[in-house]
Amino acid sequence: MRVNVGVDLHKTQFTVCVKGLGEDRFAVYPTTKEGYEAFLERAAIWKECGMEVKAAVESTGNTRHFKNRLEEAGIGVTVINTLRFKVVNESVKKTDKHDAGTIAEFLEKDMLPQSHLCGRKSEQMRRLLKARATLVRAQVVMKNQIHALLTAEGFEDVKGALQSKRRRKRTLDTLKQCENGLAAQTLMEIIDQLDENVNLAEKELRELAKDDKAVELLMGIPGCGEVCAWTIMAYTDDIRRFASAKKYASYAGLAPWVQNSNETVHHGKITKRGPEQLRTALVQVVMGMRRMKEKTLRWRLMERHETLKRNKGSGKAIIATARKIAVIIWNMLTEEADFEVGKMTDRNLAETSESMKKSVRTNEEIQVKEVTRNTGNAKQIVNRNEKKVIKKTGVARKRNEKAG
Repeated sequence: MRVNVGVDLHKTQFTVCVKGLGEDRFAVYPTTKEGYEAFLERAAIWKECGMEVKAAVESTGNTRHFKNRLEEAGIGVTVINTLRFKVVNESVKKTDKHDAGTIAEFLEKDMLPQSHLCGRKSEQMRRLLKARATLVRAQVVMKNQIHALLTAEGFEDVKGALQSKRRRKRTLDTLKQCENGLAAQTLMEIIDQLDENVNLAEKELRELAKDDKAVELLMGIPGCGEVCAWTIMAYTDDIRRFASAKKYASYAGLAPWVQNSNETVHHGKITKRGPEQLRTALVQVVMGMRRMKEKTLRWRLMERHETLKRNKGSGKAIIATARKIAVIIWNMLTEEADFEVGKMTDRNLAETSESMKKSVRTNEEIQVKEVTRNTGNAKQIVNRNEKKVIKKTGVARKRNEKAG
């Protein structure tokens, strides 16, 4: 026999519905040490009676802690993918007991869509990356205020005036000459403190990713820096859980909406269902490749990007290229292969293109020669006519002289 436990988890308490004991039983426990112990004591009694205990809970902020506590006691836990399980969210009867009962009912029938919880290392990296992003945004706010002070006081707002400590000190010395010098000094101190905290977060991230093969492979992609590599690795977690490159691109939210019904087919914008940080990192890789034109200008990928940019616009071109980058990353991480520049160019296509360019150049040279030859012939004809005219005018002059 199996006991199926549906759990509606909140910050302060969790409501459980137990199915498999003859009738549905409900209970409410606080999310404290005593509450977990009380629930696990009841579960231990069911296990002593020879019953298998299974639980299901929706994915929320404290789901990982709840899952770890139950699995330590030998209880299997299913984490529900809330995006694919709308029965609870769209229910007309929205109570904790009803939600727990619905989850237990679907668990009993093995009809719950499961959600993947990332590993502990990936979760630590995600927390650090979010903290770093928050610090960087705060830095931008402070720097914008200083730029506004420079403009308001009539000083020249030089680009990059706040990028280093030396430049910030020089800017501060300039602002001390005006009445707002104290405000500028306070802002500068906050920027320096934020900069130190960003460096600490990056140092911890480097330590976590020190021996990670995936990060090393990602760093080999032109245009992919440390932060992009950390972000892609943290939000990808285990690449083997994606059966194909298409599924990985769909997980990143870069796949388009598709609605097919009868003979009607609609394709919409990208879904944006995946982690926003992963999608942003892939876009940043594309932007990095665009900045390295001396290396990437002749790549088929970037040539296609430029064509899409002219025809569809910059935004659509970047997103389409980011999806192709996701496919490349999936193949690299799945095969544990380094990034190969040679695969970025189609040799057959390059040879065909080169032969076409040579034929075009040859035709142009032939046309130039023909034009030059025709021009030379025309000049010769003009010269002959001019000589004839000169001769005729000379003979006429002599006749006039004799007659005179």
